[in-house]
Amino acid sequence: MNLIQATIITIGDELLIGQVIDTNSAFIAQALFKIGIPVNSRIAVGDNKKDIINALDTASQKSKIIILTGGLGPTADDITKPLLNEYFGGKMVVHQPSLDHITYIFETIHKRPMIERNRKQAEVPDVCEVLFNEKGTAPGMLFKKEGVYYFSLPGVPHEMRWLTENQVIPVIQKSFTTNFIAHKTLLTAGIGESFLAEHIAHFEKALPANIKLAYLPNIGMVRLRLTGSGQDEKVLAKEVNAQFEALKEAVKEYLVTDADETMEIVVANLLKQRKQTVSTAESCTGGYIGHLLSKNAGSSQFYTGGIISYDNRIKTEFLDVPTEILLTVGAVSKEAVEQMALAVRKKMNTDYAISVSGIMGPSGQTDEKPLGMVWVGVASKEKVVSKVFYLRFDRLRNIEVTANQAINLLRLLIINKI
Repeated sequence: MNLIQATIITIGDELLIGQVIDTNSAFIAQALFKIGIPVNSRIAVGDNKKDIINALDTASQKSKIIILTGGLGPTADDITKPLLNEYFGGKMVVHQPSLDHITYIFETIHKRPMIERNRKQAEVPDVCEVLFNEKGTAPGMLFKKEGVYYFSLPGVPHEMRWLTENQVIPVIQKSFTTNFIAHKTLLTAGIGESFLAEHIAHFEKALPANIKLAYLPNIGMVRLRLTGSGQDEKVLAKEVNAQFEALKEAVKEYLVTDADETMEIVVANLLKQRKQTVSTAESCTGGYIGHLLSKNAGSSQFYTGGIISYDNRIKTEFLDVPTEILLTVGAVSKEAVEQMALAVRKKMNTDYAISVSGIMGPSGQTDEKPLGMVWVGVASKEKVVSKVFYLRFDRLRNIEVTANQAINLLRLLIINKI
């Protein structure tokens, strides 16, 4: 198995207080994963010298690759560069190519003079290899000590991404021998994570040591990812493919797709392949289903539009829901959503329709209709089907889960599973 591992260290008080979400670690981890380098830990520290040094000392005990982001800017709280200079025993020198680049950015692009604070960004420790930053003013740096590679990158996401792809990854591939990595992902729906794990326990137990199974639950669905590691790329691919076929067979009754795709992409592909269309009538989701269906290019081929019928008057006037239904069983009912689906399909002249009505919270519930109760309807030219869900999340999460359940119900109708 691969012994080369990495640690990611993110620096900044803003990360610790939640003011900024750390997306850099996720990007770096994905980039390393693609070339066969597992990340054994991710460490977040504030702009504190002692904490950064402790993080470096800890990481160097278990990783051959350490990647830091943040703290390379021009302000007083950007302490990473002088700290690394001290840590590795160097002295600051001007890196002329970086200085020329910074000067060009300020004088030519921004049309303003460069102040001394920005000029100092071209200074680097003389014990590092400079990673030229084409996208910004803070150069990256590479330090080497006792076989460990320390990469220091700016925290600005687009600069970090460019340096990772164009400087860091090529250096790692040239300097380290790594195993090949192969992975395949499928999507399931209709079963929770714990029940799914129990359902395929026999499969997981029989996996060879070099292939791991990961559960990735999200919004009413679970992705399963097989990841294999090996020294022979062709042999590894054959092993992973064989196990993936076995996994597909084990989860066949819950399988949505054997590709790493979202539910809306799966349904979009089904509709486009069949040259069919869908429309939506949304109450409690407020247009979120339409957003999911239309957010990707080419959605006009299958999604014609929708009616957001939040108010009961809209349900009656535009979706032909009889007042009697609203007065007797209410808007959150089987009868209401089925009529909504039938009406919007007819008015939009589509092959299929989706409708939803529910109580998202945090108020509006009754004894008969609790918080999180949602009715979903789907209709085709031949039939209409509805299903009730009882959700337990906050308002936004309930909306997201409802939208995905509704799109999945449409998928089942399209493939004649309901």
